[in-house]
Amino acid sequence: MSSIYLVDDHAIVRDGLRAMLEASGHGVVGESADPTVALSELISLRPDLLLLDLSLGTRSGFELLEELHRRHLDCRCIVLSMSAQPRHVAEALRLGAQGYVLKGAPRAELLTAVEAVLSGRRYLGPDVAELAVQGLTSASESDLLADLSPRERQIIILVVKGHSSAAIGEQLHLSPKTVDTYRSRLMSKLGVADVPALVRFAIRAELIDANGN
Repeated sequence: MSSIYLVDDHAIVRDGLRAMLEASGHGVVGESADPTVALSELISLRPDLLLLDLSLGTRSGFELLEELHRRHLDCRCIVLSMSAQPRHVAEALRLGAQGYVLKGAPRAELLTAVEAVLSGRRYLGPDVAELAVQGLTSASESDLLADLSPRERQIIILVVKGHSSAAIGEQLHLSPKTVDTYRSRLMSKLGVADVPALVRFAIRAELIDANGN
């Protein structure tokens, strides 16, 4: 029997996945809504497969993928996400995910993905394969930067340098809520899911150097 670990910030989703997987002959050995807790349990439990959502409240599944990739942990992973952003698909694959399934997909597709990845193959659904191609061939950082306003460039630099919304707002004479709106809009424009991904973008685009300067 295969062992599977679930990471999703909605308990009702985890309950549904557990019931579906166990009815199909798989064993669910653990679950969490927190990437830090999940990493610790993945290290100790060593499951055959991780089912991972990318949106985890104020955290991101990319954080967990980054750590698994950095530590070279041998854990197959399928991303199960609402996000159909090409750059999210490409980033998940770059960080080692073997599969990517959209949450709106049929139950049978997820089970097919689980079987495929457990047997050592990759799985991208029909819609996701095209998204992956788009993400891998998307506009360069310089092209994306050209679409940003001077104010948006100011904010991205301050965010990646670790300034809070309140501190940025005080410096730029904006309310913290307006800064948060700018940040959300920026991340959507650039196709990044969290601040670590925004930092990587800023370094690649040479807005800052690797030391944050």
